[in-house]
Amino acid sequence: MEKATFAGGCFWCMVKPFDSYDGIEEVVSGYTGGHVPNPTYEQVCSNATGHYEAVQITFDPAVFSYDRLLEIFWLNIDPTDDNGQFFDRGSSYQTAIFYHTEEQKEKAIASKDALDASGKFNVKIAVKILPAAEFYPAEDYHQDYYKKNPGHYNRYFTGSGRAAFVERMKEGL
Repeated sequence: MEKATFAGGCFWCMVKPFDSYDGIEEVVSGYTGGHVPNPTYEQVCSNATGHYEAVQITFDPAVFSYDRLLEIFWLNIDPTDDNGQFFDRGSSYQTAIFYHTEEQKEKAIASKDALDASGKFNVKIAVKILPAAEFYPAEDYHQDYYKKNPGHYNRYFTGSGRAAFVERMKEGL
């Protein structure tokens, strides 16, 4: 098993896209990249901890490839937004790929470069590619939020503009 860590804005919206595939053992909402140990949601949302809201995925690369994880990541974020995602603004909602190995780093860079060169966007891709740091699981009520609170999750996913953007991404913009 390997780990993959992605920051794509609100972690509630980043669990579901990865959560239902063979070869993906677990998707955990949490915080990473900052300087405060064991941060709380309130601390991270203050944008003073340096942490990103992120998901950490445990996967079997023999069944589900890292390349496929990257494809899903790119389809579920606005890669040009350098100050958050959709309704969520600030450093804790910025996008990043946190690599755990040199191979992940190389694949992340190659996928970002390919998206940049594709011409789908008329501005540079803003997603950072950073070394994996300590990952702190978020509070229990944040885990599997889309399953525990489907009504609120669906209103948020749609109302934030993310649902429409994801649909356009899947259609090739």
